[in-house]
Amino acid sequence: MHVTSEQRLDDGVLERAFTLGEIPGILWLPGSAAAPAPLILLGHPPLGLRRMYPRLVARARHSAAEGFATATIELPGSGDRPRLPAAEQARADLRRAMEAGEPVSDKIVDALVLPLVDKAVPEWQVALDALLSLPEIGGPVGYSGGVISIGTRLAVVEPRISAAVLFAGSLVPRALFEEARQVTIPLHVLLQWDDEGNDRQAALDLFDAFGSKEKSLHANMGGHTGVPQFAGDVAAQFFSRHLK
Repeated sequence: MHVTSEQRLDDGVLERAFTLGEIPGILWLPGSAAAPAPLILLGHPPLGLRRMYPRLVARARHSAAEGFATATIELPGSGDRPRLPAAEQARADLRRAMEAGEPVSDKIVDALVLPLVDKAVPEWQVALDALLSLPEIGGPVGYSGGVISIGTRLAVVEPRISAAVLFAGSLVPRALFEEARQVTIPLHVLLQWDDEGNDRQAALDLFDAFGSKEKSLHANMGGHTGVPQFAGDVAAQFFSRHLK
């Protein structure tokens, strides 16, 4: 991990930008931590860290107030990272289908999501290796938000993740439903009931597929970006129960 910049935010949170090879990332540390802090990995959609920064830093500040360190990395094909031609084509196919009012085919969903999951999950694991080597971070580890298929795969393959908050707001390949049955960690799933870009029934089916003994689904009225503030507060309570 190579630290490229460091700044202290006005609430005392320490923000470090870093790179792991060619992968940019950001780490936020609580302003006053008497002991190594538990860590939450902040997932996000593939829109680029610059565009997502205001929402990510708000989540990081909220988590720091609860005593958590947080970190995120740029997803493959996003930001300044090289484009993924197959994903770009799949995204164009998705737009055409939605504009024409046609159903989104499994082929489009697989082409858009599966390569992203296959590339992103090992990178998150590399980032986790580096983050847990820092003296300020002691675990345990949670995963929060982002592309739900990435969170599902991580929950299956990464034993260091103890609990996850997942956002049911993205397309899910059918293959991930089988992986969901292997998830056993505690889950807190957020669903926007009127999310115009999300298949509500598929989100409900995915929740049903998760194999976790402890899982809860919190649905709120409103569109994709209308998650109420109190939903974040409840998610923070979930992590406090499982990571402290």
